Amino acid sequence: MQNRKHLQLINWNFRAARWDLRCSQRGRAYLKSLLLGQSHWALLDPGEAKNLPTYPGPNKMRDCYCTVNLDQEEVFRTKIVEKSLCPFYGEDFYCEIPRTFRHLSFYIFDRDVFRRDSIIGKVAIQKEDLQKYHNRDTWFQLQHVDADSEVQGKVHLELRLSEVITDTGVVCHKLATRVLECQGLPIVNGQCDPYATVTLAGPSRSEAKKTKVKKKTNNPHFDEVFYFEVTRPSSYNKKSQFDIEDVDEVDKMEIRVDLWNASNLKFGDEFLGELRLPLKFLRQSSSYEAWYFLQPRDNGNKSLKPDDLGSLRLNVVYTEDHVFSSDYYSPLRDLLLKSADVEPVSASAAHILGEVCREKQEAAIPLVRLFLHYGRIVPFISAIASAEVKRTQDPNTIFRGNSLTSKCIDETMKLAGMHYLQVTLKPIIDEICQVHKPCEIDPVKLKDGENLENNRENLRQYVDRIFTVITKSGVSCPTVMCDIFFSLRESAAKRFQGDPDVRYTAVSSFIFLRFFAPAILSPNLFQLTPHHPDPQTSRTLTLISKTIQTLGSLSKSKSANFKESYMATFYDYFNEQKYADAVKNFLDLISSSGRRDHKSIEQPILLKEGFMIKRAQGRKRFGMKNFKKRWFRLTNHEFTYQKSKGDHPLCSIPIENILAVERLEEESFKMKNMFQVIQPERRVLYIQANNCVEAKDWIDILTKVSQCNKKRLTVYHPSAYLNGHWLCCKATADNTPGCTPCTGGLPANIQLDIDGDRETERIYSLFNLYMPKLEKMQEACGSKSVYDGPEEEEYSTFIIDDPKETYKTLKLIIEGVGTLEQEHAQYKRDKFKKTKYGSQEHPIGDKSFQTYIRQQSEISAHSI
Repeated sequence: MQNRKHLQLINWNFRAARWDLRCSQRGRAYLKSLLLGQSHWALLDPGEAKNLPTYPGPNKMRDCYCTVNLDQEEVFRTKIVEKSLCPFYGEDFYCEIPRTFRHLSFYIFDRDVFRRDSIIGKVAIQKEDLQKYHNRDTWFQLQHVDADSEVQGKVHLELRLSEVITDTGVVCHKLATRVLECQGLPIVNGQCDPYATVTLAGPSRSEAKKTKVKKKTNNPHFDEVFYFEVTRPSSYNKKSQFDIEDVDEVDKMEIRVDLWNASNLKFGDEFLGELRLPLKFLRQSSSYEAWYFLQPRDNGNKSLKPDDLGSLRLNVVYTEDHVFSSDYYSPLRDLLLKSADVEPVSASAAHILGEVCREKQEAAIPLVRLFLHYGRIVPFISAIASAEVKRTQDPNTIFRGNSLTSKCIDETMKLAGMHYLQVTLKPIIDEICQVHKPCEIDPVKLKDGENLENNRENLRQYVDRIFTVITKSGVSCPTVMCDIFFSLRESAAKRFQGDPDVRYTAVSSFIFLRFFAPAILSPNLFQLTPHHPDPQTSRTLTLISKTIQTLGSLSKSKSANFKESYMATFYDYFNEQKYADAVKNFLDLISSSGRRDHKSIEQPILLKEGFMIKRAQGRKRFGMKNFKKRWFRLTNHEFTYQKSKGDHPLCSIPIENILAVERLEEESFKMKNMFQVIQPERRVLYIQANNCVEAKDWIDILTKVSQCNKKRLTVYHPSAYLNGHWLCCKATADNTPGCTPCTGGLPANIQLDIDGDRETERIYSLFNLYMPKLEKMQEACGSKSVYDGPEEEEYSTFIIDDPKETYKTLKLIIEGVGTLEQEHAQYKRDKFKKTKYGSQEHPIGDKSFQTYIRQQSEISAHSI
């Protein structure tokens, strides 16, 4: 039991830590981290710089960009701001962080005419100092970058001071220094070949020794011992040694451990960090073993004034989440997960979180991840979307605000749709970034030698290609997104029955406006490119994004959407009805497929049609007479075929009767590109497509549209039933269960590496942070119940449809938060008693832990 408790406590402290980072004033940004190999996520919005040193050339201006680094590892790079000494950066950035760090650093780089990058300066904030700048807009002076200050990693050291009695009976002292190992050293120029030097230094002496070089590792194991004579008898007068030293001189001596990267370059080895320990602390204990954080050398270049390099504006918000085991969160988690079933949904715990948080994004991120983890995201978003639609008065403003619904859908698309974006957009985005075709259509911005008509044609071709891949990608859209779009479409159509287009605009406002258009505009933020594109490519992507966004909006006066006359002129290329039809067909597919209730939509939606060859569904012996060319037609209601297009169907298969769609082995009929549609009672329709691409398209879309059928099979026969047996497994009964697991086609739901306990802890932290608002909301419930309306202006900020139900939920939330708060406080008290400073988890030099120890000591003293 003790071991289990110990593991649980360690898990609490190190399983998850999260810190949020906001840069500049352009919206909220988050930097979240999980320790011990868990997922780390980041969203960064770098601010602005000012007063950068002028370029030593005739124009004085610089082309600058900013990088965000964890220690010395770059995790994000902004766009290049050209010809400026006061560049502004306002880019959101998500990233996964796989490790801990000591410094959050921002570097300003200058790119010259030869596309070479030089560092202007940096801002480095120690992790333990982030709290100092919590939620404060701060200008940081840029500092010089030098190897002596770029330090990360820790070293495990053992020291032993021994007394040795000579033959004459005189006592002298010897020091044994054992360098055991290091962890987390930086990678320098793609490699790390570390070694350590150990130096005993005093007022009149310095003696150094060196370990072996460990190749290609930043976590070296040395395990080498070095011996030093600290004091010697007076009779010892070897010339190479020092004179007699008094024992008191020990207090003036220190042991220094320096870490180096062995370099093959002519500039010498790179300094990685050092550790200085005075020997006087060994006077109380003859041996000492501990982990230490490496420190920088204090000998950097200080000749320039602090403001010579300019400054960078940042706003940092820092928090930490400490996660218990799952059972601690059951009451709060269960309360959150049943939010979709609460009537009205505004009285649910999840909706209340969105009401009390200062920004909806704060609530949306952990809520979406929690509901995705437990498979409840679709009913939750359907419930809050339906409630929002009921409150919307104008169909033109539907889902246009930054509501909890829109933020949750945005976050779901980011998580569920990342692979979808990769498959759909990445190939052509890569081509645009590599080819650099001129696409500028603003006559004022044309460069010398560029032709306006040629540029328009280049841009038109790009827009056409991207528009085509998007509108043809419906079968690849993740099922969870399709299910959400279906609920949006249904809610909007029911609310605004007089507007036939609202079922499209409700969906297009997300899939085009908040998904595809932003991904085209800033592909690096959606992991489509590793860095922000160069200025010319960025301009091309901006023009494409504007056009795609307008094409997807289905607005009646599209030319009015453009403020620039050159964009309105360019859009004339796309004023054909075929583009609007393609958008509607795409929206129909992604907002209707995969549903159980296909008949809930009034008119059947045509998904795909064309000629294929089918085999008769009877169990006859194989013969060419059994294969007929037929016109196949698939809607969201049924799958049919007839002799020719427009004829009466010869066969109709309801979508709910499609139990599996799988490829058929070529050996069955010695024919290529065949697949099978399996129906109840093991009836199978064998179909041959015209080519492999068509076969895949039909299999994908049939699988997609039947994905949520309740009786879908888990096994099937990959070959046909011929001559009284299955060719694959030789079973003779035609109703024998399948012998091979179904492939399932596209995934029925997304599999995410989400820690549900961590997300519940984050939600608990938010509730705890906004406890005053929760209490204010309780008062508003009482006011509304008694006076049938808020008596105070501040109460009107909350949506309270049912004050009694809302009050009940608030009471449960406050009780659950209070219980978790007590558990956290108890854990801190227990941890304070057991934690060892100098352990691998808390190396000496960890300022944040020193602060924690001091705070806990004060708390203990106060309680006593």
